[in-house]
Amino acid sequence: MKAHITPLHRPGLADLASLVRAPAALSVPGDVLAGAAATGRPDWPRTLGMTASSVCLYWAGMALNDYADAAVDSVERPGRPIPSGRVPRRTALSTAKGLTAAGLGLAALSGGRRGLAVAVPLAGVVWAYDLALKSTPAGPAAMAGARALNVLAGAREIRPALPAALAVGAHTYTVTLLSRHEVGGAPASVPAATLAGSTAVGLAAAAFPWRRSGTRAGRAGAAVAAAGYVAAYGRAQAGALRDPSAGNVRRAVGSGILGLIPLQAALTAGAGAVGAAAVLATAHPLARRLSRKVSPT
Repeated sequence: MKAHITPLHRPGLADLASLVRAPAALSVPGDVLAGAAATGRPDWPRTLGMTASSVCLYWAGMALNDYADAAVDSVERPGRPIPSGRVPRRTALSTAKGLTAAGLGLAALSGGRRGLAVAVPLAGVVWAYDLALKSTPAGPAAMAGARALNVLAGAREIRPALPAALAVGAHTYTVTLLSRHEVGGAPASVPAATLAGSTAVGLAAAAFPWRRSGTRAGRAGAAVAAAGYVAAYGRAQAGALRDPSAGNVRRAVGSGILGLIPLQAALTAGAGAVGAAAVLATAHPLARRLSRKVSPT
């Protein structure tokens, strides 16, 4: 009698989209665009190429995250692609490797040595975070650094883009702090601290064009987008502050991931690229709709 062998599940596009949290990648282009705008009119071929590179590295990080957390997720998040059996663990690792190679290749093609000078350390931080730093005190800083590097990936010069990179990094730090409490809930001090931090980031983004002697349109655009950022992310954090249960913390984390988009729009408008900022702003409601189908966390 022949033994029954269960065929291996071959993941489909929907399974892979869930693995890499595909809709959350809509939060990536604004990083690069904010960096490009901070250093003058965006060089669109370079900007688009570096955006594609950063998206690949972001998706690589998501796949690597699930590869590294497979054992923990089997207990805490059994619905994720690997513990649910929809994606084999080795496929997640192969996906992370392939996307990392693609991200570095795109950076070399579109940005040359300067592009690789940012993409290589960005890839290194992503892998170090997922495989070693995530559960350490350095974890939030590493994730913030990765997002800051995303901003610098779009910049042709580092110094003018540093304020935008620091703002995006500070925002990411707050989201990462919250994400550590997605399963068991958080002490109220955590959402209280992140709410204060994100409010300060929003105010800084609104003030950015005033420091740069920006145009009236840029100031108005930055103010409106910054207000939208504070409202969207702040509302979710306030809910977690009132009831810091796991569900509310997860909602705040998801809101923080997607709430980065209006912050990027504020920084881009403040740098003078008002039209590009308006396009970014339209991506936020789209990302929110898509997140109902594929979770960004």
